Amino acid sequence: MAPSSKLMMVPLLALLFMSGTLEAARASNDTSADGTDHYSRSPGANGSASAPRGRLLGSSSQSVFSLDSYGARGDGSHDDTQALARAWKAACTSPRPAVLLVPSSKRYLLKVVSLSGPCKSNVTFTVKGTLVASPNRADWSDKDRSHWIVFRSVNKLTVNGGGAIDGNGDKWWPHSCKINKALNWLLFSSALQGSSNGFVVPLLHQFEGGGSENYEQSTDPHVGRGLHQCAIERLSITAPGTSPNTDGIHITRSKDVWVTDCKIKTGDDCMSIENGTHNLHVSKVVCGPGHGISIGSLGDDNSRAEVSGITIDSVQLYGTTNGARIKTYQGGSGYARDITFQNMIMYNVKNPIIIDQNYCDKAKPCGEQRSAVQVSNVVFKNIRGTTITKDAIKMNCSKNFPCQGITLQNIDLKMQGGMGNTESTCQNAKWSKSGTVHPQPCTATN
Repeated sequence: MAPSSKLMMVPLLALLFMSGTLEAARASNDTSADGTDHYSRSPGANGSASAPRGRLLGSSSQSVFSLDSYGARGDGSHDDTQALARAWKAACTSPRPAVLLVPSSKRYLLKVVSLSGPCKSNVTFTVKGTLVASPNRADWSDKDRSHWIVFRSVNKLTVNGGGAIDGNGDKWWPHSCKINKALNWLLFSSALQGSSNGFVVPLLHQFEGGGSENYEQSTDPHVGRGLHQCAIERLSITAPGTSPNTDGIHITRSKDVWVTDCKIKTGDDCMSIENGTHNLHVSKVVCGPGHGISIGSLGDDNSRAEVSGITIDSVQLYGTTNGARIKTYQGGSGYARDITFQNMIMYNVKNPIIIDQNYCDKAKPCGEQRSAVQVSNVVFKNIRGTTITKDAIKMNCSKNFPCQGITLQNIDLKMQGGMGNTESTCQNAKWSKSGTVHPQPCTATN
């Protein structure tokens, strides 16, 4: 079933290096957390103020814990990391549902911080002000370079508020090997990571700068165990088209995820969908600039990949490198199947429809190998628009594992400005068509 409007966050969430701002959309039921300090201090035994305790807001069942009540300065220059940690501890141990409040009109400078559960009650992380990542590279070790704010073992966490998360990612882009070839490491620029069992609603409105929403599973305790039954909505990500490795939304090892009403401008894939993703539903996404929406890459370094049940629906792409794309390495194994790209409009896209089972982005050419990730049961339906290259449809499939069950239905892709005719190229692809398909699919399947 589709997720409800009031959802829960998952056990692990990591807010990582980002540049610019990520703004959380104001939740419809978030009328009481208005950014003011809703706290009282009760006198201690000696007449001094005791530890802050949450005052109930709007409902007798909810307590609010403000960063300012735990020593935060909010001036953008003093370190407020420990204040956040203290506020989190109080919220997490609250016997009533709690709101951890980042007050409005302030900037809270943060280094790496881990916020752990399990919590006694549901927690809502309401960001009304701005959380700012330290721009000082000395504050980030090799171990935590890809992490900033990490939630561990937390069930039923909701993120909202209309505020901003500023990750200062532009300080890191020049140090990526994709920018500086003399360097030997690639900058990770993920924004959110999550793990299992629950709903996730970042309800994030605007994010400017290099980063991605990264949901994945790993044995690495910093990464988590994948998302299940999650929703990501009303998210806007903006990064320069030249920013390195800045996938907008990156999903892997996740199941039953909904992504809707998102606007993404990046220097890499607007969405990348990788190994272990099953039953993903994407709708109403606007993409560009960027590399488009990609399933893959899959099968890297002879690995096994399994992806199924992917629906990409009602998407607009502006000036992207690719449109609807599946990419796998030779040498991999596994499958990418039951995939639908439908109701897509493309404006001046370089490769509108592309399947590439010979993908390679290595420094050295990838040698030919016999095995491959099997691509099957893929539908491209109701796709129209313009391209800047003649090859509007490309199917470059494996000789040993041909693409099976590729359906083209109601396709209309023309050259930008009417400058010539579009074409299609196919290798080792078994396809069928229905309705009007322009350009005509390949005249042969080999």
